[in-house]
Amino acid sequence: MFERILTISGKPGLYRLLSSGRNMFIVEMVDAAKKRLPVHNSDKVVMLDDIAIYTDTEEVPLRDVFAKIYEKENGVLPFDLKMATPEEMVEYFEGVMPDYDRERVYLTHIKKMFQWYNILVQNGIVDFVEEETAEESKAE
Repeated sequence: MFERILTISGKPGLYRLLSSGRNMFIVEMVDAAKKRLPVHNSDKVVMLDDIAIYTDTEEVPLRDVFAKIYEKENGVLPFDLKMATPEEMVEYFEGVMPDYDRERVYLTHIKKMFQWYNILVQNGIVDFVEEETAEESKAE
């Protein structure tokens, strides 16, 4: 399910890919509105599966970061994003990803990531572990 979630540049929130055509996609908002809309080739669309966070040694997929947050909190973040100070957000993120690259990961990235995480959790999308990884652990 996570691989069908995307973000559209210039539009708030997250979207679920419903279908794709030759020159456009049909997407549905992930939040409660469930509003459907077409997205054209000229729009910048990025799948959440393609996003990674820079660390000092490698790039960590966003789904792994979300899995760490979910494991730590077992649900919604412990602070309100609208009321949290930048220092609180950075401190919390350092607790989850202590080796993130501080020169390439900005506060705006951290805040956007926390917003996406809350949207996903509030709408019941919490399968952050990759399916083949889950299958491998069952086989062991």
